[in-house]
Amino acid sequence: MNLVTSPPPGVSFDRGQPPFPVDFHRSPFIVIWEVTRACALACVHCRADAIPHRSPFELTTAEGIQLIDTVRSFGTPAPLFVLTGGDPMRRPDLVQLVAHARNTGLTVALTPSGTAAPTRKRLAELRDAGLNRLAVSLDGPDAQTHDAFRRVRGSYDWTMRIIGDAADLGLPLQINSTIGRLTYPSLQAMSDRVRELPIVMWAVFFLVTMGRGASLEEISAGQCEEVLKFLSDLAPSVPFAIKTTEAPHYHRVLKQEIQKGQGAPLPGAGRPAALRAPRSVTDGNGFVFIDHTGQVCPSGFLPLVCGNVRRDSLVEIYRNHDLFKRLRDADSFEGKCGRCEFRHACGGSRARAYAATGSAFGSDPLCVYIPGRTVGRV
Repeated sequence: MNLVTSPPPGVSFDRGQPPFPVDFHRSPFIVIWEVTRACALACVHCRADAIPHRSPFELTTAEGIQLIDTVRSFGTPAPLFVLTGGDPMRRPDLVQLVAHARNTGLTVALTPSGTAAPTRKRLAELRDAGLNRLAVSLDGPDAQTHDAFRRVRGSYDWTMRIIGDAADLGLPLQINSTIGRLTYPSLQAMSDRVRELPIVMWAVFFLVTMGRGASLEEISAGQCEEVLKFLSDLAPSVPFAIKTTEAPHYHRVLKQEIQKGQGAPLPGAGRPAALRAPRSVTDGNGFVFIDHTGQVCPSGFLPLVCGNVRRDSLVEIYRNHDLFKRLRDADSFEGKCGRCEFRHACGGSRARAYAATGSAFGSDPLCVYIPGRTVGRV
């Protein structure tokens, strides 16, 4: 399961010409609700440490409806609303939740797991309920690499079937891919593979070592820079948008390329898609996460609980909780992230800083940039 932020943790949409006019102090760009933690897969990187069966402590349908109404109360423009898991297909009320969210005026995305659960019939019902986008995970260019990462044989074939059904049904499709030591060698092959698919966005998630992923290895900071430059170079040549999750320094790379005159924004897909929000969307800054029991965190990858929607106001938490407010203040960050000239456009991954140092305000160890360095490729 991948979440997408900012662009992506987790889903991005074309909401007009960039930059999208939203004040992150007042409203998140994206709200992600983990509707269940149940999932049939056992992915090696799973943030949620998913479980086989649904928890009796999940938000009920009525509580979910109330949460949706609260998300809409952030105002206009409304946040993007993503239903994730676990596997959200494990909830029998999923179509009802999608329909209510759409009826309130929310743009709704869904991240099902690559299993047999998203049947063509169920996908058609979700489309008819108003689902705006389907985001599926693909972590290898072939069955061998993808299934090894997902730890379930057949996941690749199920994912390909979901992609085909979504295309036939006219559902806009996003591919989520994880970059870590296991998948880094397949980057070129993955880019070739996604070029063959009928997608509107490729969302590349940079592993944060938490949950089951705590046992995995991240790529190095130098390799991260190589991947970001690879994506920056690829973006203008493909018919889909490219975004990163938990690698907000992609915005720094894009800005550097533009300032050098090598990356002038192009209409449609590519760089402008990655810059639709006025800056990177990061943990607690344009982003808020609600887990299956209603706990509110800055993101699913920064598991610092700031309240629970069963007793607290989501709007109040996002706007006024001390942690959220500091996460939106790039001048309060520590180390090189706090003095970097790109800190207000990037800000670094607060989740990775927390996983690496125990402080959500430390420097992102996956960034090689030295503040003050001459603009250009580093």
